Amino acid sequence: MSTTFDRGAPASGTTDSGRRGSHAVRWWVLVVLGVAQLMVTLDATVVNIALPEAQHDLGFSDGSRQWVITGYALAFGSLLLLGGRLGDLFGRRTTFVTGLIGFAVASVVGGAAGSFEILVAARVAQGLFAALLAPAALSLLSVTFTDPAERPKAFGIFSALSGAGAAVGLLLGGMLTEWASWRWVMYVNVIFAGVALAGALLLLAKPAVTERPKIDIPGTVVVSAALFGIVYGFAHVESTSWTDPVALGSMISGVVLLAVFAWLERRVAHPLLPLRVVLDRTRGGSFLAVFVLGMGMFSIFLFLTYYLEASIGYSPIEAGLSFLPMVAGIVAASTTVPSLLLPRVGPKVVVSAGFLVSASGMALLTRLTLDSGYVADIMPGMILLGLGIGAVMTTSFQGATAGVHHEDAGVASALINTSQQVGGSISTALLTTVASSAATDYLSSHKPSALTMAQAGVESYTATLAWGAGIFVVGAALTAFLMPNAALAPSEGEPVIAH
Repeated sequence: MSTTFDRGAPASGTTDSGRRGSHAVRWWVLVVLGVAQLMVTLDATVVNIALPEAQHDLGFSDGSRQWVITGYALAFGSLLLLGGRLGDLFGRRTTFVTGLIGFAVASVVGGAAGSFEILVAARVAQGLFAALLAPAALSLLSVTFTDPAERPKAFGIFSALSGAGAAVGLLLGGMLTEWASWRWVMYVNVIFAGVALAGALLLLAKPAVTERPKIDIPGTVVVSAALFGIVYGFAHVESTSWTDPVALGSMISGVVLLAVFAWLERRVAHPLLPLRVVLDRTRGGSFLAVFVLGMGMFSIFLFLTYYLEASIGYSPIEAGLSFLPMVAGIVAASTTVPSLLLPRVGPKVVVSAGFLVSASGMALLTRLTLDSGYVADIMPGMILLGLGIGAVMTTSFQGATAGVHHEDAGVASALINTSQQVGGSISTALLTTVASSAATDYLSSHKPSALTMAQAGVESYTATLAWGAGIFVVGAALTAFLMPNAALAPSEGEPVIAH
């Protein structure tokens, strides 16, 4: 396509002189937000690598181990919408700083934990403060960068950190666990939080709250319970089955409560999530794209790590290093697509094509065997995955906040994180079942031996990668159908820089 899309006019409340005067400061604000976002995304995977050593040190069972991960996911996923709305009501700087301090304190408690119960409590606290921090960071980015010339670059850099953070977390977790202690995967957050906190206090303006904040308490209670039920239900499936009454009851209750929440939000005066945020086709399509991305990415990070370590014998550090080509692809796509492709072909084409590129990378990885080599068999798929994920992520992050009024920026940003978190939770249960079924089928049709067991593991991992490719293809089709190919409007600006 040769059509050049209109990049839009400057948002209200911004002037050329004002933009020039704060240009350098805005990019320093991006550094602060990027450090905070990197900390949150790292934490999603950095703990996974350290779990076996933490389990040995604290003496908890295999059955209890999942709660170190699930405790964080439950608090984070169920409280994100509330965290985003609190940023809109009480000021994004306030919630950002509170989130940083709380996350750092919880990390120290977790690192010093002398028992399993303290470790899980610390992880729940991390999830709670991450629910404040993550939407505040993205909403600050949205209301700070409204200039059409700067917004794509800023979102590209932020998206690169978001996409690469989980992969880098695998490497950092391996390095800290092998060279120091599992406790340092918690303590390291203090460094990130300290840097971001110093920058926030220096660069971000204190909020001026002129009206008494109004919180939609019924909506908050209902949606928090709904998200908790959905995330808990799918997490419970991992250790039980799809027919387990607790898992089924939690999931069904969560879906019903979501419907009640949508009904409530049409009727309350000050809704937690104004439906105008999601009913716009560009934003709605972007939220859906992030949801699908969260589903597909899970099979990459978890099961590909299993393959690298369990099937071909990589150490945690080697496994983490293996993801670097994917990180490079994410960074390359996130920093070039917004300025080179998006204005020329439009968001629908970029997101749909990005999903298909990711699916092709995933499809290449389904051919892995016990004898696969890294350069020939693993790296090409990694690169394609990175390029596709970077394109989808940077465009969807912009699209999900496109044209949002500054009063809704926090809750829109929270919905991005919620979509990704719920998508990941669903795929955790779904793909774990797929992996188990594939391994069982292989073992039932082959004679028992050590080689058979090893090959069954490979079959289980490649089956999840095939499902991941299918999920990305479905994402491409849904995006092509739902998302308009119109230029992405900037959000409304808001003064956030200290003077």
